[in-house]
Amino acid sequence: MRIAVDVMGGDHGCGVVVEGAKLALATHPQISVLYLVGVQGEIERALARARCRDPRVRIVHASEVLTMADKPLAAVRKKKDASIVRAIELLCNGQAQAVISTGNTGGIVAAAALKLRRLDGVDRPAIATIMPSARGEFVLIDAGANSHCRPLHLLQFAIMGSVYSREVLGHKRPRVGVLSNGTEDFKGNELTREAVRLCRQTDLNFVGYVEGHDLFTDRVDVVVTDGFTGNILLKASEALATAVARFLKTELRANPIRQIGAAVAQGAFRAIRRRMDPDSYGGAPILGLNGIVIKAHGAARENAIKNAIGVAARTITHQVNDLIRQEIALAHERLAAEAAVELPALG
Repeated sequence: MRIAVDVMGGDHGCGVVVEGAKLALATHPQISVLYLVGVQGEIERALARARCRDPRVRIVHASEVLTMADKPLAAVRKKKDASIVRAIELLCNGQAQAVISTGNTGGIVAAAALKLRRLDGVDRPAIATIMPSARGEFVLIDAGANSHCRPLHLLQFAIMGSVYSREVLGHKRPRVGVLSNGTEDFKGNELTREAVRLCRQTDLNFVGYVEGHDLFTDRVDVVVTDGFTGNILLKASEALATAVARFLKTELRANPIRQIGAAVAQGAFRAIRRRMDPDSYGGAPILGLNGIVIKAHGAARENAIKNAIGVAARTITHQVNDLIRQEIALAHERLAAEAAVELPALG
């Protein structure tokens, strides 16, 4: 198994990414080569600090970095020696089977779309983010790659999210829903109503509309929406989790009795913190590309990098892209057959 890691562009620098890569190498013996892509001198110093002498590590020098200030498409075309561009090229030429990056999301999507192209039958790649629910987790797709979508795009997101949920997260028959402002059929807008109609014509385990109240209650395994709405939902959820933790800390320290209660409940608080910690989920795959690309959080620490590499390894093992290609093709065939049946009736 060969995986490339873009070590530049994260909030905490190259050293944290290298430390995470070291943890991943210790955890995943099936990795045969781990490419570290970035400024060679910085990587060598980070490896020395981490005391990482693993023979599976290969350094690939890249002199440039896509920053958060860069306009994604223009920067990818201009900065041809950027670390994410070099990492994606390793994937294109078969040297790597997956890429992980903590960098500029728009830049990662732009570089991947330009270099890798899309899977057959997929119109738009989409970011699939894992979020905690009452009894496990659910997939939010799209979490930020596409601000403007058509109904067919949402159907494709639903299929890709379902495959990922089944193969990587282990949900045997994932429940799929379209995010809306209510569960009744007349709710939503033109986009969501047509997307629901399309989803109902497929083999998806489709539950219809889901609303905000449903997301964290274990009613659904895959939540489908456009990237504009999905990104707002993701960031609002992360901000709320941080705010609630801050509120709890303040209130539990308010007086001695609460402090005693907090000490008694320490184990429960630690368990909740682990479930809410985005680092535990590692990274978000960008599904629909002709290659495996995992976007790790810009603020990812060592454990998040290790887990992102683990996500990449599981995605390779389960041949997720092949399954997405097959199920998208089947869905398109079914939609075409349904349309052929409807046309004579209309005539």
